[in-house]
Amino acid sequence: METKTNKLIEKYNVAGPRYTSYPTVPYWQENLTAKQWIQLLKQTFNESNFTEGISLYIHLPFCESLCTYCGCNKHITKNHAVEQPHINFILKEWQLYVQLLAQKPIIKELHLGGGTPTFFSPQNLKYLIENIAQSAVIAPNAELSFEAHPGNTTLNHLDVLHQLGFSRISLGVQDFNPIVQKAIHRIQSYEQVVEATENARKSNYHSVNFDLIYGLPFQTIDSMVETINKTIQLRPERIALYSYAHIPWLKPSQRGYDENDLPIPKTKRLLYEVGKDLLLNAGYVEIGMDHFALKTDNLYTAMQRKKLHRNFMGYTNAHTKLMIGLGVSSISDSWNAFAQNVKTVKEYESLLNQNQLPFLKGHELTQEDLIIRKHILNIMCHFETDWSMPVDYCNHIAEAVKKLKELVIDGLILFTENGLKVTQKGVPFVRNICMAFDAHLLRKAPQTNLFSSTV
Repeated sequence: METKTNKLIEKYNVAGPRYTSYPTVPYWQENLTAKQWIQLLKQTFNESNFTEGISLYIHLPFCESLCTYCGCNKHITKNHAVEQPHINFILKEWQLYVQLLAQKPIIKELHLGGGTPTFFSPQNLKYLIENIAQSAVIAPNAELSFEAHPGNTTLNHLDVLHQLGFSRISLGVQDFNPIVQKAIHRIQSYEQVVEATENARKSNYHSVNFDLIYGLPFQTIDSMVETINKTIQLRPERIALYSYAHIPWLKPSQRGYDENDLPIPKTKRLLYEVGKDLLLNAGYVEIGMDHFALKTDNLYTAMQRKKLHRNFMGYTNAHTKLMIGLGVSSISDSWNAFAQNVKTVKEYESLLNQNQLPFLKGHELTQEDLIIRKHILNIMCHFETDWSMPVDYCNHIAEAVKKLKELVIDGLILFTENGLKVTQKGVPFVRNICMAFDAHLLRKAPQTNLFSSTV
């Protein structure tokens, strides 16, 4: 059995997208101007009758030090004088969006990402959120969350944000092993993670998430067992056990360690399986791809009710057609189009000084894009999809079925009458299954490195 599994890993360990969007960013046609983006944004907002609400993602790019594994857009500085001016630019971008909408938006979901949001002082974060809220209605059941570094997240951060309505915190733990931490330049003690977790509970956060990564340099089966066991002791409501994306051609900081220091593919997959087994035995349930939750968490409830959704912020129980991204490199989604902001702080602030949206590029989805996007989301969230209704079918589905036949032979999926189901054996290869549907990828294979390995 182990030999067969290793052969599958060798066969399917290819470069492939993570499908936080479809089409994936490298395949955007960039056929959208800022003016066209604005029209599509307004169209989606108006079609929702203003009542569905929006999701809001705010990218805060600053970090005090560089974590070498990180693939996020960040700006390294120890100068905290940048905080207040940068917040004012984010608020300016928000006001530009608010002025485009027919009435006050209802915020159903708000997430602070980065970078390191807790680089900012509690007072400055309060100023940011209070000013956002002045131009919006925060829904009574809105989910407000933020990413946090265990090493700089204070009780004051937690108290202030909880008073503003935040109920979920995501701690960037990555790994507890000191050798691994040193290699990736992300050093934080177990005690700091314990303190941040306990403080979140003292401040009445109902959901604590740990971000963990497998496939990092110097990780071993023993070190993974240690990290997972320490995580289980702290009992976070959610756990994201991400695959490390090794993309040194895009992120040169990842050249800080030798590729020979990374686990080989079959060991990397074993790291995940060992971690998963420990989590399942501790009462966690696998949610979508690389995520776990306790049955008391609303992510589990969303999965049970088939309401689980996935967007640029990850898995969520809140599904709005309109997501506005504020800040450097943020991506907005109007369901019929995507738009990305410029990627440097200097350019972002310069465009806003000219009262322009910091628009870099966009993509308007075709009817085929919309259909394929739906199937990829279904596979990512529910491990099944169906194209029996004409509205869910396009000509490319027939091509996808041809590609999927080999995955049936390998036992990764089962065909239903007009659809498919992912088998338990196929769950680790969800990205490969989605690739069979990816019309852009199939029509134009990348000529250079674009994506990390799928396994």
